[in-house]
Amino acid sequence: MFERLSRHAGSATGHADADAAQPMDIIFIEGFAGETVIGIDPEELHTPQPVLIDLWAGLPRSLACDTDQIHDTIDYGRVHGALLSLLADHGVQLLEALAEAIAQTLLVDFGAHWVRIALVKPHKFANVKAVGVTIERRRRQAGSAPRREGTGLALLGAGMFPPQNTL
Repeated sequence: MFERLSRHAGSATGHADADAAQPMDIIFIEGFAGETVIGIDPEELHTPQPVLIDLWAGLPRSLACDTDQIHDTIDYGRVHGALLSLLADHGVQLLEALAEAIAQTLLVDFGAHWVRIALVKPHKFANVKAVGVTIERRRRQAGSAPRREGTGLALLGAGMFPPQNTL
């Protein structure tokens, strides 16, 4: 599965920005292996289980290409630490909600303009290599109105609560 997704990562620049002429740098972590409590089945609610994460984060031509300074790009060492922290205390049940939390971390905390997250439970079933989800998200354009309808229900359904005065 990850090999198939990796092939698509090369074409990610075409999806990362509405202006295809603008160069896009893709920072990625592939094959991150961790453990977390996630799932809806009773046996999944208390025991950590393995998950695999591939992520790609796009920046319009990062300054690091010219400056050679880590603060001018997304530091994948810091992203790695953020993933470890998130897996330790996310509090959600569904892979979709955890993938969304990872995506929002990259967009908000690390300044990515576009992200693709693949989140997998390997060997969930005896006769299946893996189950999982892949999501893509883009940073909102400046001045675009955020979509409000259903936001509260979506967050509640994901086990999260919206900040006050946002609905």
